[in-house]
Amino acid sequence: MEQFHSAAAADTVVQQLLPTPEAAPLPEPPDPKTCSPREYIEYYIFPVLLPGLAELLHQAEKEKALEKKRTKFIAWDFLTEWLYNKNPKRRDESFTEFFSIPFVNDWLKDHPRPPIPLSVRLSEEEASTVIQSFWRGYRVRHDSEIQELCQWQKKLREERNISNVVNEFWTKQEAKGKFKLEDNLLPVGHCT
Repeated sequence: MEQFHSAAAADTVVQQLLPTPEAAPLPEPPDPKTCSPREYIEYYIFPVLLPGLAELLHQAEKEKALEKKRTKFIAWDFLTEWLYNKNPKRRDESFTEFFSIPFVNDWLKDHPRPPIPLSVRLSEEEASTVIQSFWRGYRVRHDSEIQELCQWQKKLREERNISNVVNEFWTKQEAKGKFKLEDNLLPVGHCT
């Protein structure tokens, strides 16, 4: 696993897996249109894919994706982004994030992903904070004094129906002739 941690180590692994020019008598890579599938894979696919897989393993280890059953790390997304940005045709272009890659954007328009569950998005610290705050709230809400306060507030709301109180107030004001409720209303969204 440690040999995959750096790009230099990944290049060493690739060189060990691929035939070297000294071992193979081929002076230059074969023609991609006429070569055998094995030669095509060895000369055109592996030199790009193997370093990408090495970086994928390194990133998966950093994200602790190898330790947990469910994580927010999506290996396909990482590998797609890495291969897109390491493409020799894009050598002079800046780094592009996964969701900004044109073909990914087009694909996701037609095939939207379901949202990532909160249990996967939260770190262990964030999840423990959410659980602890819920538990503290639960314990407080079940305290006898808090239950008594909630019952008192509910009874008060029922006894003093605030909408009825407001309507009665404005009815009395209109009866006195001081105000007309409709004259004092502003159009929605306007303030004085």
